[in-house]
Amino acid sequence: MAQSVIDEAPYGSFHRRMVLLSAGGPFVDGYVLTNIGVVSALIQQQLRLDETELGLVGAAALVGLFVGGLAFGRVTDIIGRKLMYTVDLAALAIGSALCLFVQEGWQLIVLRLVLGIAIGADYPIATAILSEWLPRKERGRAMGQLMAWWFTGACAATVVGYGMVELLGDDSWRWVLASAAVPTVVIMIARRHAPESPRWLVANGERDKAREVISTSLGHECTDAELDALISDESPSGMTFWSAFKSGYLKRTLFVSLFWTFQIIPLFALYTYGPTILAAFKISEQSLLGQVLISVVFLVGLFPAIWLIDRIGRRRLIIYSFALMTVPLAVLGVVPDAAPWVVVVAFCAYALFSGGPNILEWAYPTELFPTEIRGTAVGIATSASRIGAAIGTYLLPYSLTHLGLGTTMMLGAVITAAGLLVCIAWAPETKGRTLGEAARVDARPMADPQTAIG
Repeated sequence: MAQSVIDEAPYGSFHRRMVLLSAGGPFVDGYVLTNIGVVSALIQQQLRLDETELGLVGAAALVGLFVGGLAFGRVTDIIGRKLMYTVDLAALAIGSALCLFVQEGWQLIVLRLVLGIAIGADYPIATAILSEWLPRKERGRAMGQLMAWWFTGACAATVVGYGMVELLGDDSWRWVLASAAVPTVVIMIARRHAPESPRWLVANGERDKAREVISTSLGHECTDAELDALISDESPSGMTFWSAFKSGYLKRTLFVSLFWTFQIIPLFALYTYGPTILAAFKISEQSLLGQVLISVVFLVGLFPAIWLIDRIGRRRLIIYSFALMTVPLAVLGVVPDAAPWVVVVAFCAYALFSGGPNILEWAYPTELFPTEIRGTAVGIATSASRIGAAIGTYLLPYSLTHLGLGTTMMLGAVITAAGLLVCIAWAPETKGRTLGEAARVDARPMADPQTAIG
């Protein structure tokens, strides 16, 4: 049988460009979800929002992410990746720009919902098209780079936001929120000439178009046998949304949804309220410095994971990461009155160790499902994780107030430990496999015996 020209292609400038184009979505996601926190006090004052309305402003984007991921993951599997690759960004740019004209709280809530839907749609679109172009030997590292851009976007939003507040005063919040339109338009323009996924084209009978985009992008003229090889390892055609919940794919859907959710509940809460939590530990709160520092440490934690993913494999990386993430949270839970340096070291350790699950959030779902439901699966996992993000963000202030600091940190450790158990039970090894091999439920056992742990 002919080899897959994509899985075995040398990693080059085309692949690097596709990584950058796909990374635009996570960058804008980090930017949009972070910039609201910079100006929430100004918004509440200017629009005279009560606590419920302010909470809805904060939660609307997360609700939108749930809807966008669930709905548009399936849409991108049906109509293709390329069209949605730019349409979702157009909605994001328009929604951001309209924030300039908000006069009432409900208008901002609606716009934040729309922004969340657009971001949620981009997750399955961008990750599906990127993974379907990447060679197998570089797929893990390249997919892992996407999360680095999320934290880069968050850092940018914080710096730009505080800068605008200093320059423009009380009405600056409109410009802070609208500023997301600028990088979004740049990314949208850059994506205009991105090619469609040849795997999707072959799976949908458009073989001539698949041959054309491979020739243009990789400089290789495909034979019929090489086109067949793109999807020959995958499951039979005719899969639907519900195929993600049937047979062997149900376990995979549960795995990616649960590990992502158990990771993101404490992570998103700690990230969002990092300076507040540090203040609770009697470490002075400096909003800009604290938020940027937290973003930078989370960002730094990604690089060891990116280096390790194709060396030690996905299974070992995620299990070791969850185990190590549990320790600093447990320490803070047991010793809530620890010295400031202990708290800082624990926070940094958690952020560094979280790099493994962070980069696997998008690598695993794209590898474990075939072309026909790849976008669907990423959308389902994204939606499930945003429920976790909303839970963590909403309950953390309540937990700090009513349960106390130590109990709150210990709950985070317990949730992280639950993620560890899920990974020990179900985490598969996909290192070195073609995308088709990784996606088949009957190709090899879920956990490769050579890399199993426990």
